[in-house]
Amino acid sequence: MANRPIVREQTEKKEEALSPYAVKSRLSRGRLRREEPCPIRTSFQRDRDRIIHSKAFRRLKHKTQVFIAPTGDHYVTRLTHTLEVSQIARTIARALNLNEDLAEAIALGHDLGHTPFGHIGEQILNELYHGGFRHNEQSLRVVDLLEKEGQGLNLTWEVRDGILNHSKGEAEVLGEGWGDPATLEGGICKIADVVAYVNHDVEDAIRAGVISRDDLPGPVVATLGRTHSQRIDTLVCDIINYSWPVSGNGGLTRPTIGMSPEVLGATNTLRQFLFDRVYYSSLAGEKAIEAAEALRLLYSHLMAHDDRLPPEFAALCDDRERMVIDYIAGMTDQYALRLAGEICR
Repeated sequence: MANRPIVREQTEKKEEALSPYAVKSRLSRGRLRREEPCPIRTSFQRDRDRIIHSKAFRRLKHKTQVFIAPTGDHYVTRLTHTLEVSQIARTIARALNLNEDLAEAIALGHDLGHTPFGHIGEQILNELYHGGFRHNEQSLRVVDLLEKEGQGLNLTWEVRDGILNHSKGEAEVLGEGWGDPATLEGGICKIADVVAYVNHDVEDAIRAGVISRDDLPGPVVATLGRTHSQRIDTLVCDIINYSWPVSGNGGLTRPTIGMSPEVLGATNTLRQFLFDRVYYSSLAGEKAIEAAEALRLLYSHLMAHDDRLPPEFAALCDDRERMVIDYIAGMTDQYALRLAGEICR
């Protein structure tokens, strides 16, 4: 086409002003399958849009973050958590002169493979499946294979790496076993995930009556703040200040996204408090037991009746157990409970 606007090329040229440690979209390591570049969007912007328009992203609105089937309207869901992580990651990436589009794409895709019923869902599928189940690996499987009836989203290597390496289990923040994504933008998403959930999970636990604001450890309140907004502000500013050298002119032996020792200590104290007072108890409540029973029922029934699997799953591979796990992992809370109820009738 004559006189085609060179929008993508202009954006890629602007990226040359980013930090030398930023990933430039034109230098991406590419996709699983080669594609012609988009005339308007960079490769990472294209990945972001593919994730937002995916079915797996849409289903996050009906997937539990921590509290299963809460009665209030203001509890965090897996979708609102994802949007909070994206906002925090974009803020940090922009401040540090890194690639905001890459950070956003990783953040939006990081939890696409999460199970229904949050932590208890992941625990049950990990027990049931002989190969084990980890939601970060399932997120990568979603974007590589399960979306678009087996075609996947064909994302860039950098976004896929960030999605795979965002999870840290129960390892301390930035401690032994933390692990590092291959890009600083992936590191930003990993730490933004923590900033988001340690704050919104506190508010949800207070809303549910599991804890009160006065239960928060004194040193945490003194260092991070008493309110949700104070804690977020403290954490984000500290990450930017500590990581500021990555925004500069190069020369760093090991560019790092991190926190100051004082704020890091308070963050790990708050996180352990949540494990002790909120997360572990959420695995033992009546709703969690109901959710676990529903998942076990779905697994045993579908393993015995694979004709109940949607045809698009049957076409993906000839491993029945893998197909069943993929199907269950993609379910929303409501759909899993409804299908389990139909089986019981």
